[in-house]
Amino acid sequence: MKTKKISMQKIKEILRLKYGADLSSRQISRSLNISTGAISKYLNRADAAGIGWPLPDSMTEQQVLAILQPSRKPRKDTVTVFAEPDFNAIHDELGTKGMTRQLLWEEYTQDHPSNHYSYSRFTVLFKRWQGSRQLSMRQTHLAGEKMFVDYCGPTMDVINPQTGEVRTAQIFVSVLGASSYTFVEATWSQSLPDWIGSHVRAFNFFGGVPEVVVPDNLKSAVSKACRYDPDLNPTYQQLAEHYNVAVIPARPYKPKDYIVPRIMCWQALSSAFTLNIRATNQHIIFQL
Repeated sequence: MKTKKISMQKIKEILRLKYGADLSSRQISRSLNISTGAISKYLNRADAAGIGWPLPDSMTEQQVLAILQPSRKPRKDTVTVFAEPDFNAIHDELGTKGMTRQLLWEEYTQDHPSNHYSYSRFTVLFKRWQGSRQLSMRQTHLAGEKMFVDYCGPTMDVINPQTGEVRTAQIFVSVLGASSYTFVEATWSQSLPDWIGSHVRAFNFFGGVPEVVVPDNLKSAVSKACRYDPDLNPTYQQLAEHYNVAVIPARPYKPKDYIVPRIMCWQALSSAFTLNIRATNQHIIFQL
């Protein structure tokens, strides 16, 4: 708090009462109606300059006033410019298994030791950044946690070169949530044997199993669709028990919950045709 300027007469009285009458700062405060803090500030300046009572003959009153009540220099307000975190990169890093916001903040402080945000402010800004993105449900996927499975909307025509018969091949898509690493294959149908077989081949392709498999609510996976307690197909349940994975179907009528595999259904497949199922899968590999 700034000290209010007082007259030279009162400054002299402060010095007289302190050094001449040996009064305390509190007694001087009551006598002159000046705060004890202001009196202490003037006395400290006087002690530092060697000024007592009576005033030195070698100093004029103006010189004493300049020492005990110096002119205030205009203060330049200093504004700390904080380093802005790269929230896009932070969002991507949070998809790594074991990574936390606390660890990412610590890395941020190491990169900017003198101008970083506090953790609480960092968290507020990150949540504000998340809220400024497109308004839809944000799904955070950890590495190895979820595998999304579904059949692609577009199908492929398979033409018998001898008879000209056209059969439609179904396109099974399996996507790892965190990396979008994708396994795709063509089968003749969406029946239970093809559905189960595609899962087995997807696990072999990825070289392991996830913690959770997220299917859509097709009949081969879910006997009774329900938002809170869906009934799994018994054979599909046995597959989950055999591989020790959890099966959590997507919510019915919530397409945004299940966007990952659907974005992998390419336009290239919808207009393609092949001669047999093997050639269909070779075409898919070529497209990948």
